[in-house]
Amino acid sequence: MDQVDVVLPCLDEAAALPGVLAAMPPGYRPIVVDNGSTDGSPEVAAAHGATVVLEPRPGYGSAVHTGLLNAGSEIVCFLDADGSLDPADLVGLVSAVAGGARLALGRRVPVARGAWPWHARLGNRLLASLVRRRGLPVTDLAPARAVRREDLLDLGVTDRAFGYPLELLLRAADARWPVAELDVAYRPRTAGTRSKVSGSPLGTARAVRDMATVLRARDRAREGVSS
Repeated sequence: MDQVDVVLPCLDEAAALPGVLAAMPPGYRPIVVDNGSTDGSPEVAAAHGATVVLEPRPGYGSAVHTGLLNAGSEIVCFLDADGSLDPADLVGLVSAVAGGARLALGRRVPVARGAWPWHARLGNRLLASLVRRRGLPVTDLAPARAVRREDLLDLGVTDRAFGYPLELLLRAADARWPVAELDVAYRPRTAGTRSKVSGSPLGTARAVRDMATVLRARDRAREGVSS
């Protein structure tokens, strides 16, 4: 397998980045997409060997898409930069894509109390159930992913906020992609970091709001095609 680029959307993750970057498997190139950090995250990332891209437009989807555009490998991975996930688990996801899956997702398995707050787990469970109703048998919206770069570009995901992961799965379902899910350890975030989504009920509610907007838009699009 040639080099694999790993896109790490980043907003104020200076405390977590050294550990995350040090854990990258050999041959995996980290691309840290900084989304307006004020804690020196870009400088920390660069000092630890990452390629740093600045994305001033706010939103998780903005950071992910900019990272995708700046990636050059055939298969690209995406991973949260907060220390909750082990980059070593990306190897299995890449192998699944190389073996025929169009998309590989890391199904989170909490390994410590408090790693996945109840409100975030509930929101994820609800949204995953909606994706399953559309024919894609997944259980997690999955912040760890691997996919062929050109496939993802062709899929045409347009959301640039927290609705990006849901739109990705809905479009994959519509396209009848074979999708693999592999268990990955989900740990508490590095001390000093806080999830912008699951760190509070309000953050989770905002993410669910963005995803509900995506869901309504996809439903309208499907109705337009069927009519």
